[in-house]
Amino acid sequence: MRAWDDLPLFPKLLPSWVPGVVAGFASLHLIQKLLFPYFWADLRYLLKVLLYGLRVESYRQRGKIVTVLDKFVKLAEKQPHKAFLIYDGKVLSYRDVDRRSNRVAQVFLHHGTLKKGDTVALLMGNEPDFIHVWFGLAKLGCVVAFLNFNVRSRSLLHCLTSCEPKILIVGADLLGTLEEILPNLQKDISVWVMTKDSTFPSVHSLLDKMEAASEDPVPVSRRSASNLKSSVLYIFTSGTTGLPKAAVISHMQVLKGAAGLWAFGATAEDIIYITLPLYHSAASLLGIGGCIELGATCVLRKKFSASQFWSDCKKYNVTVIQYIGELCRYLCSQPVKDGEKNHKVRLAVGNGVRNDVWREFLNRFGAVKICEFYGATEGNICFMNHTGKIGSVGRTNFFYKLFFPFDLIKYDFQKDEPIRNKHGWCEKVKKGEAGLLISQVNAKNPFFGYAGNKRHTEKKLLSEVFKKGDLYFNTGDLMVQDHENFLYFWDRIGDTFRWKGENVATTEVSDVIVMLDFIQEANVYGVSVPDHEGKAGMASLILKQNRAMDLEQMYKQVVTYLPGYACPLFLRVQVSWMSALCIQTSMLFEQREV
Repeated sequence: MRAWDDLPLFPKLLPSWVPGVVAGFASLHLIQKLLFPYFWADLRYLLKVLLYGLRVESYRQRGKIVTVLDKFVKLAEKQPHKAFLIYDGKVLSYRDVDRRSNRVAQVFLHHGTLKKGDTVALLMGNEPDFIHVWFGLAKLGCVVAFLNFNVRSRSLLHCLTSCEPKILIVGADLLGTLEEILPNLQKDISVWVMTKDSTFPSVHSLLDKMEAASEDPVPVSRRSASNLKSSVLYIFTSGTTGLPKAAVISHMQVLKGAAGLWAFGATAEDIIYITLPLYHSAASLLGIGGCIELGATCVLRKKFSASQFWSDCKKYNVTVIQYIGELCRYLCSQPVKDGEKNHKVRLAVGNGVRNDVWREFLNRFGAVKICEFYGATEGNICFMNHTGKIGSVGRTNFFYKLFFPFDLIKYDFQKDEPIRNKHGWCEKVKKGEAGLLISQVNAKNPFFGYAGNKRHTEKKLLSEVFKKGDLYFNTGDLMVQDHENFLYFWDRIGDTFRWKGENVATTEVSDVIVMLDFIQEANVYGVSVPDHEGKAGMASLILKQNRAMDLEQMYKQVVTYLPGYACPLFLRVQVSWMSALCIQTSMLFEQREV
């Protein structure tokens, strides 16, 4: 008997067309791999986006608005003992944070005159009480303005003027900054400090009152939102010109930001490590908001430390980290140690990492999926690199553009404006060419603008772009889209550069420098520095006639009035006949970690 006669009968009984079908599916699979290699990854990501949108819409259809704060309060009831925050070794559960934020709400409910919709400015560093105060004020229905604690003097006063807060709350380690602005602070702003007593006249202490306050929740009606488009936060951004501007953040934007970690594949079992400043949307919305969306745990650190980073990750079993490009470079610059891949980190979410640093990071620290994304704080467009393609900030396709319409258009660098053809319309760039990223403004993707600054809000909008009546948000960023529909950040337009993970408006720096009595003119711009992310500040100066450069006074001026990342590292002193003496002054401005 032949060997095949011993085989089961069912293969012989299969219809003759089955092998053809199998071969057809195999061919389709091969064609998909060759021509559409990212089809399934794109489909999974798109389905996640649609699922989240449908979930939010279903709540709205039922007349129910569910905010991120509502989700947190629900989690405090559902999983009260689960760790929400770990800070300096101390563990705070969901219930702990909920109850302490209730204390904050109770203090201002009984000691203040805050009404629903009032603005409160928060000047604090990374610490649990930042979150307690934020949530407590949000439970009263207040709009919370996150102030950048690096900003000082006139710039800080400008921030307070633009968001018009009823109350300013200052962290215990920032009393020196408060002392600088207190004499010029508007008299109708009530000031509170995170201490048990106050040495400043007319300044209230908060910690003592929190300890005496009730942990009972305030009425839900105070925090309830009638519209997802209503304002809930102000987050300051330097934008492309002038002093910092308060970007209006709605409940809708907070929900979108909070969904980021989930979209990248994080789960409730993850432990997220946040070392970025909470006053930025990356740490507050994506990080803290993302933890709430997942019901996960967050490890919060006061300040990033390259030497302690991996030790913390191992100590707290961290599985997800947040980064900016400079942070990754600092980690790669650390001396090589044994066991660098001995950790549980599986996802790294952030933006701005260079290709060479990206590769070195993976080689040194193991199979960590780097999830790069793009999104401006005040913008209405976001890209996410869900495939891990090195260098890309995200992908697009036909379906994505249906929901989030955007284009890359030609830009005139000499005139500093988009190029328009003879008919007055903007023109799209070809694939592989750098173009200005613009995003259509509509009911589904609104632009909320800046608080107290209608002119700056209008300047960020482009009208009559491709047809009569259309409206687009101008991101101020140049991007490139390749033939596989991956997007890459190219550069920023306008009078700005990025250093230490922060945007620096050149006009703000030059305005501070020309206050010196020996400076005639100051032109500030960014210059590339080898092995560093972004661009460092260069100030090209013309001195007043018969005046000499006073480096000591220059140093005192910039460190007093500018945040550290905005201080120019290089000076170029030009005399009247335009020959230039380049003076490198980086030794005057100490290079510190982020």
